[in-house]
Amino acid sequence: MNPPKTDAMTLEHQVSKDPFDAYAVETVTPEQERYYMASQWKLMWWKLRRHRLAVWSGGLLLLMYISILISEMLVPYELNARDSDHIHAPPQRLRMFHQGEFVGPYVYGLNVDKELLKERRRVYRVDKTDVQKVRFFCLGQSYDWWGLVEGRFHIICPAKNGTLFLLGTDRLGHDLLSRIVIGARVSLTIGIIGISISFLLGISIGGIAGYYGGLADIIIQRIIEVLRSFPALPMWMALSAALPPKWSPLAIYFGITLILGLLDWTGLARAVRSKLLALREEDFCTAAQLMGARPKRIIGRHLLPSFMSHLIASATLSIPAMILGETALSFLGLGLRKPIVSWGVLLTEAQDINAVAIYPWLMLPVIPVIVTVLAFNFLGDGLRDAADPYK
Repeated sequence: MNPPKTDAMTLEHQVSKDPFDAYAVETVTPEQERYYMASQWKLMWWKLRRHRLAVWSGGLLLLMYISILISEMLVPYELNARDSDHIHAPPQRLRMFHQGEFVGPYVYGLNVDKELLKERRRVYRVDKTDVQKVRFFCLGQSYDWWGLVEGRFHIICPAKNGTLFLLGTDRLGHDLLSRIVIGARVSLTIGIIGISISFLLGISIGGIAGYYGGLADIIIQRIIEVLRSFPALPMWMALSAALPPKWSPLAIYFGITLILGLLDWTGLARAVRSKLLALREEDFCTAAQLMGARPKRIIGRHLLPSFMSHLIASATLSIPAMILGETALSFLGLGLRKPIVSWGVLLTEAQDINAVAIYPWLMLPVIPVIVTVLAFNFLGDGLRDAADPYK
């Protein structure tokens, strides 16, 4: 007995009834062709753009690194300018309206309470009758741009015979905003120079271990294990303390950078080794060997470019560790020293908990450290995801 027909059995056949043409070419849309013909770097960029947080972090870091080129012009005061009348002055609030009328960006003047000053207590009162309009694109205190060119041009300036301490001042009357912006030049570049040293050592030593293997690999791995067995911060402190105190500030800067770079290459070397161990058995590597290519050319032209995106992501995640290392060493008094100004050097003012309780704005230099580290981590996460665009 035949079963009754259902709706499912009456469905039309979806297979094309046209005769099969073995030489027919499948139609490819322009979007598909653009995707198939794109290079790996372009595919990485397309995937990275979808990671909005990484893109915004990269844009912020780009602005920060551009700003260090003209740091002196961006701030109202010269790096070492002192105002002895405004020691430990609180941040002045930037305002727009005065008594209901728009007057543009301005701050109220600060006056020291003279009665409390006799008791050796410095307390500031806001004088709401003293309106000090902020000037823009003006001539202010002279400075040496990168220590080479003398200039006086500032994008923002205080009112004439006025003050502009948007983040307050320290115990010597230095403007904290000016010192934080100019100090970024040291803190940001020390990570770039340090990762360059680490990158060079990690790729070279890891490449030798991964490509040649054997005894060279065993020796290199034992050296890496010994170095990684030491805690990072005590090792940094020991080597930093060994730097001669007679060295100039510039020599100390390069010494700290060299220490950070020499102790950070081990993780990158292991990543390069593991990649080369897998790739050296691939057909394209064997073909290069049969064609007479030397090991240096095979590593540099064939193996490293195949996972360079992963190396860039790893380097991006290593830079914030170096910035934190310099900040920690300078905060403990074993890193950069005055007159060099960095975020870590500025935080030495916050070592006294009593001073921080009375003058909390002394902790403000930690904010750019946190923002920079988070931005690098977000960018590194985005690059790591985009490093394999085919997932």
